[in-house]
Amino acid sequence: MGVSAPDIITYIGVPLAVLGVLPIIYNTIATLATLAKVRRALRHGRLAGITRGDVVNHVIEVELPRYTIAPLHREEQSTEYWDLCKHPSHIPGGTWTIFNWKSHTIGLKTQRIDYADQLRQPQAEIGFEELISFLLDLGAVPDPAGFRMLRGSGLWVPTGTRLLLSPDGHEPVLTVAPLDDSDGNLSLAVRWSSNWGMRDPASLPPYWVLIKGSTSSGSVTSRKSTEKGTSEPQEKGGETEELVPSKTSKYTPVIEEPVIDIRCQVGISGLISAIADDTEPSLFEAYNVNHLLVDDTLSNTAGIWFASAITAFGTTSQTILWNYKIPTKVLSFSKKDTIPCGILVLLDVIPESSTPEWATQYDDQEEAREAQFRRMREATRQMQKESSMTPEQRAKSVRERQIKSHEDFVDTMNANRRRDAQRAETRMIEALQSPKWDHGLVAEHMLAWLKKEGHVEELHGLKRAVEVLLWRMVNDAKLATELGKMLDSWKAFVDNGGVRKADYLALKENLLMFAYGSLLLALIKDSVTAANGSLAMDLQECIRIWKRVRLG
Repeated sequence: MGVSAPDIITYIGVPLAVLGVLPIIYNTIATLATLAKVRRALRHGRLAGITRGDVVNHVIEVELPRYTIAPLHREEQSTEYWDLCKHPSHIPGGTWTIFNWKSHTIGLKTQRIDYADQLRQPQAEIGFEELISFLLDLGAVPDPAGFRMLRGSGLWVPTGTRLLLSPDGHEPVLTVAPLDDSDGNLSLAVRWSSNWGMRDPASLPPYWVLIKGSTSSGSVTSRKSTEKGTSEPQEKGGETEELVPSKTSKYTPVIEEPVIDIRCQVGISGLISAIADDTEPSLFEAYNVNHLLVDDTLSNTAGIWFASAITAFGTTSQTILWNYKIPTKVLSFSKKDTIPCGILVLLDVIPESSTPEWATQYDDQEEAREAQFRRMREATRQMQKESSMTPEQRAKSVRERQIKSHEDFVDTMNANRRRDAQRAETRMIEALQSPKWDHGLVAEHMLAWLKKEGHVEELHGLKRAVEVLLWRMVNDAKLATELGKMLDSWKAFVDNGGVRKADYLALKENLLMFAYGSLLLALIKDSVTAANGSLAMDLQECIRIWKRVRLG
């Protein structure tokens, strides 16, 4: 019996048809299963994405939004700022969702995948400086080796290079990520564990400096004058009146107002704002710092000197990252030896014995002794002659001798006055040509003078004295302006060849501002920017090169 056509179709065609449909069925099932996994992952990560599946070609299209993010406000959104996100995304590329951010959609990214593990969340765009500042504020620690490699290698830095470490310094926080979704930008990944702990809202954020005033509201000088004024007699109408307390008067203790510490925010151009350091800063208005703000024309030099000094003060307080860069002219000026030691002697700041020998020494006592002996010998010879004269001649000779003695005395006085004036001029020239001291040594002696005059508390060192001075500059616009003018004139005469007599007279008229200025310059000199290769320089250079990065 032969095989008929229906049999061939039944036993061969039908199985072949079934085999041809199986891939479609498999693709449909696999696509639906993968699509379900993708949607589950998006739902778990709270991502608003659009998914489409091609059951024939086993291709899934996913459209996810790309965000630009920024840290939350530190005070107004404090709870979210210091807390981790409760529903972070575990999809590769979404490491940034571990924190709470301000976010804004900047577009959609479409990706085609075959399997669920190929799903990638678009990296978020963020300012590199904002990211570093935020993580440092939370308590992360920079890795000097990582930033050195990033600065030297750029985008060729190996994936996984650690830039920031956990507060204990063992675990990576910010690392270099693959460049798959970076579009030529620096690609980074971030992680954080709740076991590491964080800093608290009371801690000082990056770019902020805390300055503390003196322990009392008034200066040492004002307190001394007040105490002196209550005990010394006063003159009124040519008569002296004793200040005698009344028998019925009661003792009233002097109540000193508490001094509120100040937090200063320093930006690229200088001081930005100043607020009270308090647990409830919203209760205090921001300080008026218009006299310390630096504009584009750089006309407010007091603001430049303040920003340089507070940057130096903050840098010596182990501050890691700084926006403001002390101007090169200020740094070079602070490193120069500008003040001759003889000028400090003429200003009665230090004794001449504390300086190297610079002035001509005169032996006036020997000359005076010889002149006195010479006059005595002449007087003795004249008296011997007078003994043999008649009374009329003797009286006449005595009168002539007394007149000559008086004339000699006047001539001697005039000669001494001319000699002293000449010597004073010579001493001034020698003082201007005496060895120059650096600002550190000048500040050391000026600080001792300030303490002796009662302008600085006895226990304050250089750094503490500068801190109080910065605090006063924020609160006293007149002081800040005068100090800025003094430093400007100081720098001007140094640039013009050194101290001249007119400059010495100007310093003498405003010795207090000169002393304050020497303290600021000494602190700036001590905190000169470290050599290339230091962490601070590497950080600043990396932030300058990469303004915005991709985080994921």
